[in-house]
Amino acid sequence: MKLTCLSKGDGFQYPPCHILNLCGFRILIDCPLDLLAITIFSPVPCDVEASEYSSLDAQNPVQKKQKLEREMTPADLVCAEPWYKTVKALHLWEVSLIDVVLISNPMGVLGLPFLTQNPGFCAKIYMTEATAKIGQLMMEDLVSMHMEFRGFYGPEDSSFPGWMKNLDREEVPALLKKVVFGESGDDLGSWMRLYSLDDIKSCMKKVQAVNYAEEVCYNGTLVMKALSSGLDIGACNWLINGPHGSLSYVSDSIFVSHHAKSFDFHGLKGNDVMIYSDFSCLQSTELTENGCNSPDTATNSSEKKDENLAASLLDTEESLEELEKLAFVCSCAAESADAGGSTLITITQIGIVLQLLELMSNSLESSSLKVPIFVISSVAEELLAYTNTIPEWLCKQRQEKLISGEPSFGHLKFIKDKKIHLFPAIHSPNLITSWQEPCIVFAPHSSLRLGPSVQLLQRWRGDPKSLLVLEDGLSSGLGLLPFRPIAMKILQCSFLSGIRLQKLPTLLSVLQPKRVLVPDVVNQRINLTEIKTNSILKYSENKTLRVPRITANPDVEIMAELASKLSWRKLRQRENFGIARLKGELLMKDGKYRLVSGLEQEESSGKARPLRHWGSVAPETLVDALLKMGITGSVEHSTGEDGSEDNRIIHVTNPSSGLIETSEMGTTIITDDENIASQIFQAIDGILDGI
Repeated sequence: MKLTCLSKGDGFQYPPCHILNLCGFRILIDCPLDLLAITIFSPVPCDVEASEYSSLDAQNPVQKKQKLEREMTPADLVCAEPWYKTVKALHLWEVSLIDVVLISNPMGVLGLPFLTQNPGFCAKIYMTEATAKIGQLMMEDLVSMHMEFRGFYGPEDSSFPGWMKNLDREEVPALLKKVVFGESGDDLGSWMRLYSLDDIKSCMKKVQAVNYAEEVCYNGTLVMKALSSGLDIGACNWLINGPHGSLSYVSDSIFVSHHAKSFDFHGLKGNDVMIYSDFSCLQSTELTENGCNSPDTATNSSEKKDENLAASLLDTEESLEELEKLAFVCSCAAESADAGGSTLITITQIGIVLQLLELMSNSLESSSLKVPIFVISSVAEELLAYTNTIPEWLCKQRQEKLISGEPSFGHLKFIKDKKIHLFPAIHSPNLITSWQEPCIVFAPHSSLRLGPSVQLLQRWRGDPKSLLVLEDGLSSGLGLLPFRPIAMKILQCSFLSGIRLQKLPTLLSVLQPKRVLVPDVVNQRINLTEIKTNSILKYSENKTLRVPRITANPDVEIMAELASKLSWRKLRQRENFGIARLKGELLMKDGKYRLVSGLEQEESSGKARPLRHWGSVAPETLVDALLKMGITGSVEHSTGEDGSEDNRIIHVTNPSSGLIETSEMGTTIITDDENIASQIFQAIDGILDGI
C-alpha cells in the first residue's frame, strides 16, 4: 500500500486530499477547491482604473520601492474574472490512472468537475447521497455567483489569463505572490477557469450515491462503506475492505453533533490500517505537546475499560461549547438590531447556518424585536427543504422530531410564518419590496468576493451599529482589504471542525488499529508512543509513504458444503496445520478470495490423482531413511556462484546406482532400476507430508 498526501487542506473550507494505492488500484480521496485563494481578486463592482497593473510600467524606481514598502491597498488586488485554485500537484497526476474517487464531505466535491471534464477520466466516484445533493447545490451556487464577474468583465478567450503574467513582477506584494505561486513557487498550474453548469451535470451523472453504511464493491476486490463523521450532514469516514485486510480513512470528525449524525467510530474498530487525516488541529491554538496523556487503563476488565473509553469520547462538553458560541452570535445580532444596525452572516457551513437560523428565529420570537431574517442564495430554497428529508444523516434528537411529525429543523415553520425570507438573488424584485432595516442577512460567500455579501458589506461597512459575522482567519490579510476602512463590528467565529488532539490517544485505544498513519504535523504536537498498536507511521505533504502489509497471506472463504467434503490431513512438519486437496478455481468476489470447486467431478472420474508433497527434503534425513530400507548412498553439496549452498545430490551406490537431486524447487530421482526408484519415492513420502 502507498499513501500520498497531496494537500493538508485548510480546515473545513478546504479539506485534505490524498492518493491511496491499494491492491493495485489508485484511490483519490476528496477533490476540494481552495476558495479562500480567490481573495486575491477584487470584488465586483470595483474601481477598475485604480487597480490597473499597466500603470506600474510608468513608475520610476523610487515609486516602485515606495509601493513595495507600504501596506497593501485595494488597488493591489487583481481586477479580473477569477480563476480557482485546485488541489496542489493534482494536475501533475495522470487522470486516466485514477480508479476510484471517494468524497468525505460536500466541500470535498467542489473540485471534481475539473477532473470529470478531462477526456481520460474513467474512475468510479462514490459519495453519500446527502453529500452528492448538497455538493451539487453548492457548485451550482458558486457558478451562479461567478456569473456576476462574467457579466462585468465579459468572457475571457485566452487559455492563460493576463493577470498571472502581471503578478510575476518585482513590485507585486509578497502576500499576493504567495497565494498565487505557493510557498515553493510551483502552484501556478493549480489555477483553472471555473466549470459550467453543464460540467456539473455531467460530473454528477458519474457519481454513485451511497446510503448510510451501505456496502459497495469495486471490481470485485474492494468493498467500501461510508460511516458518519459528525462534521456535517452527509459527511463521512470510509471503511475499505480488501483481500489483504481492512483500512479506515478518518477525516475531520466530531464526536457529538447537534445537527448531524454523530461520529460512528464503533464501525471502525479493529482495522488493519487506519489513516488519520484530521488536520483541524493546525487551525486551533490548543497546546498538546506535553499535556496529552495516554488513557487510564486501571479498570477491572477489558470490556469495562472499552466502555469507559468510548463513553469519554462521547462527552457533550464540546457540543455544549458550540451551542454557547451560536447563542453568543445570536445575542450579538440582537444587540446590533436593538441599536438600529443590521447583521451580515457569511458562514457557509451548512450545519452551522441551520442551527443559527433556528436559534435566531426562536430568540427574535421570544423578544420584542421585529427584525426580518433574509437568506439570499440561488439554492437557498432547495437546500433548506432538502435538509428535512434525510433523517439517516441527522442527530438522534432531530430524528425523533421527524418521527413525531415535526420538522427536523425549525426553519420550515419560520419560513411558513414569514419570519425567514428566502430570495435567489439580491436584485430579486420581491426582495426589493420586502426589504427593511435593521435586518439579519445570511449571504454567501465566506471569501467576501462572491455573491450578495459583497454588495451588503459595501452598504453597511461604514455603519458602526452593524455587525459582520465571518469565519476565523478572514479579517486579516486579504479578506477585508477591499472594504477598509470598515466601521462595522466584526465577530470572528471558529467552530469545532475536527477531533481535538487530547482525544486522539483515547480514540486510538478504542479503535485499536494494528497500524496507524498520522500526519507528521500532528505527530509533532502530540505524543503517541504509548498507544498500544503495532506501529505508528508518519506521512508528509507531497511525499509518498510505503506501508508494508500486516499479513502476507490473505484469507480464503470456503463454503461449508465444500469444506465438509474435503479430506484433511495433518502436517507432520507443522503443528496445528491441516492440508486438503481439490480441483477447482480461486475467485475474487466482494473483496474476498473464494474457492469454487470441481471436487465432485474429480471424484466421479474414478482416476487416482498423483501424490503431491509439502515441504523440502533434508538429504541427511533421506539417507538415513534409505539405509533402513537397505539402500546406501552419500551426500554431495554444491555451491552457487555467490557462495551459497545450491543443489544437494545423493549418490546411490547399492543395490544399484542412482542419483537423487534435492533443492528448494523440488526433488529429482534418476535411476534405471524402477524398484529402487519406487523405494526412494516411498522414503520421501515417509519424510514429507503428502496428499
